[in-house]
Amino acid sequence: MTYETIATISQVTSLLLFIAMFATVLAYALWPRNGPRFEAAQRRALDLGRGPDGDTGGSGQ
Repeated sequence: MTYETIATISQVTSLLLFIAMFATVLAYALWPRNGPRFEAAQRRALDLGRGPDGDTGGSGQ
């Protein structure tokens, strides 16, 4: 086996693995059951008036 053969096999295998992982992530992101979870995360991320623990940024009293 030459270096070129090993390099070609490695490149093709890496490309196929990348395509498989990309398709898996895309399917997970677009799966209808995950929609509410992403909506909730989006709303939490954009809710600038609240702190990370849900308070309104007051002094805690």
